[in-house]
Amino acid sequence: MAEIVGVVERLWRYPVKSTAGERLLEVAVDDRGLAGDRLYAVRDADGKLGSGKNTRRFRRMDGLLRLGSRLGHRLDGPELLDPLGHTVTDPDAFLQAYLQRADVRLAREDGVSHFDQLPVSLLTTATLDWVREAAPNALVDERRFRPNILLRTPPGTPPFVEDQWFGHEGELRSGVRLAFVRSSERCAMATAAQPGLPRAPEILRVLTRAHQSRLDALATVHAPGLLRVGDRLRLH
Repeated sequence: MAEIVGVVERLWRYPVKSTAGERLLEVAVDDRGLAGDRLYAVRDADGKLGSGKNTRRFRRMDGLLRLGSRLGHRLDGPELLDPLGHTVTDPDAFLQAYLQRADVRLAREDGVSHFDQLPVSLLTTATLDWVREAAPNALVDERRFRPNILLRTPPGTPPFVEDQWFGHEGELRSGVRLAFVRSSERCAMATAAQPGLPRAPEILRVLTRAHQSRLDALATVHAPGLLRVGDRLRLH
């Protein structure tokens, strides 16, 4: 029997990886995730993608989180926004000057996914409210955790309820089906400063102590469709 576990309160996509996101009222979802999400990235001459961390695939490029990106109804290329929210006319030239790297450019995904992990990230208000209580001196906002879906959960829902959904499917009104797999391990990017949010290292400390630095529910898409604010999520 399916149980309603929450209602979609906000939708986010991040057209350029590691930049601030774009808030949406509705968006198409397919096997890759939300249409246009992390479809572009800042790529250097070694083929590494700009990120908040250094790995085999990613290169830390401080400052990207202070930039914004949006697609609107277009999927042919994003608008890049400077730290004041103004549209950049020449993204490559701007990025090279802003990052002080002559080898970077804005690059569309070319067969190698720009995602760190799985296509869709969902965070509940129950968990977000817990972070606010556990780190009362920090300015806590879902933008720090970069979810695609913020799900409003009923009063009394325990924090980290997302953990109980792993191995189950959630279905939304349009028929979109998400298969919940695991949570994200959080890094210093969740504590970094961005427009409207000062640096907050205490957030990672409380997550590490309470939940092994993990937060959200990562999912694959088992059935495509249109995702809307106000949709109810039924868990099977």
